[in-house]
Amino acid sequence: MKKIVIALLSALVIPAAGFASETMRDGYWELNTTMELPGMPMKMPPTQVKHCFTKEDVKDQKKTISTSKDCTVTELNESGNKVSWKMQCTGQGAGESSGVTVFNGDSYETTMKMQTQGQTMDMNVKARRLGNCP
Repeated sequence: MKKIVIALLSALVIPAAGFASETMRDGYWELNTTMELPGMPMKMPPTQVKHCFTKEDVKDQKKTISTSKDCTVTELNESGNKVSWKMQCTGQGAGESSGVTVFNGDSYETTMKMQTQGQTMDMNVKARRLGNCP
């Protein structure tokens, strides 16, 4: 199960942050993620990742939701500072996910629900722009 969680994180957490060019600026971002997995004997520790999003990254919303070749965005809706999406993944992290991101200047919050191999995982991402890419 731990391998599945790590695979999902690498496919979804970092890229799920990079939505809408009008609601997100390029630059160096810090993403803090918490996860809840019902039935796990212990609480998953929060993770922190820093990622550089280029101008090209934030141009195409579908490409920035996931960089994994195993995941395809099946639905994308934008309304003001809010973006909602659904995605289908194959491979080790096969399953479906959906999420909503709300932007507030140089920060945003994402709530996401993933279903894979009969398990449901809830994720919350709080991100903030640190500045220009190094």
